[in-house]
Amino acid sequence: MGLRNLLDRQEKYFKKGGRLERLSPLFEAADTFLYTPGKVTQQASHVRDVIDLKRVMVWVVYALIPCIFMALYNTGFQANTALAGMGKASVEGWRGTVLAFLNTGLNPESILSCMVHGALYFFPVYMVTLAVGGVWEGLFAAIRKEDISEGFLVTSLLFPLTLPPSIPLWQAALGISFGVVIGKEIFGGTGRNIFNPALMGRAFLFFAYPAQISGDAVWVAVDGVTGATPLAEAADPSLSVTVSWIDAFIGLIPGSMGETSALACLIGAVILIVTGIASWRIMLSTVAGLLALASLLKISGSMTNPMFQLSPLWHLVLGGFAFGTVFMTTDPVSGSITEKGQYIYGFLIGVLTVLIRSINPAYPEGIMLAILFGNMFAPLIDRIFININIRRRLSRNAR
Repeated sequence: MGLRNLLDRQEKYFKKGGRLERLSPLFEAADTFLYTPGKVTQQASHVRDVIDLKRVMVWVVYALIPCIFMALYNTGFQANTALAGMGKASVEGWRGTVLAFLNTGLNPESILSCMVHGALYFFPVYMVTLAVGGVWEGLFAAIRKEDISEGFLVTSLLFPLTLPPSIPLWQAALGISFGVVIGKEIFGGTGRNIFNPALMGRAFLFFAYPAQISGDAVWVAVDGVTGATPLAEAADPSLSVTVSWIDAFIGLIPGSMGETSALACLIGAVILIVTGIASWRIMLSTVAGLLALASLLKISGSMTNPMFQLSPLWHLVLGGFAFGTVFMTTDPVSGSITEKGQYIYGFLIGVLTVLIRSINPAYPEGIMLAILFGNMFAPLIDRIFININIRRRLSRNAR
């Protein structure tokens, strides 16, 4: 109650006419994040629910926790494994100094050591994303005299999870700036954006700085170490996949920090479905679309394209498909909202993912572009089913 009373006493300074009126979006964001808003309707009957948009976003954050743990562990695991193969005991620079201090007496192969090492890469990117993106959110909220969007709580966490551990911090700042400003704010802010802001930032970095966001050298956080992701191996006729399916399912493979573990994403999917936060229809239809086209390509076969021969089960665990399906396709703003439309929307994304992976030799990963294409068609898909429903009701009432 002490914190609640403190916030209540300070509220007058942030109201209209108060000395800190311009900072009211920041105060409101902190107040409603810590406590459920106390304002209630006074007239007529309304459906009341204990969950609001902030609580929805908080549940998404909860669902992302398994992916965060795997991001920390796998980033450190890949780095420590590479160091052992090079005969080195530690990394250079400030990370090496911090790691040596924190890892005193620890086995480099231990879970704690791997998580500490991974944290030295993930959290700097996350803090830069949170700070830079938060400044943009606060700036637009202050200009529009609106509350700060709670959607950024999720965007700021999703974005770093889609990046490789070696990403320069200034590029992370540039990417989240593009995602927030161009991907969302110019459309009017949360609830009005066409595309997923986190994916917009990731796509911008991919096309603007491909050397730092793709290629063999970016996936393991050790200088001088190169290694293709399993998806890149599968797409190269001269290579073969060097990991087992179960390792790919667990997430012990090179890749973007939070996208490697299908298991962690599956746990997140259960949380989102059970709580009713995300659409199971979109997830199910996305998987169905991927399995359908992957099976068709495998049956048709190809003498020159190894991706045609890739098992549909491998498609499920490689790249960022699981992460994108659970956390990106189900975005309630940029995704489809009609029930029947969600099936078409998800199926389209699943098909496009395999199509991009298999037909485009320059870009073995397809889920990012597939989701952005799906975002573009989501309003059209919804409009079709809304119009069908309107005509059905008009026909029923005309009898």
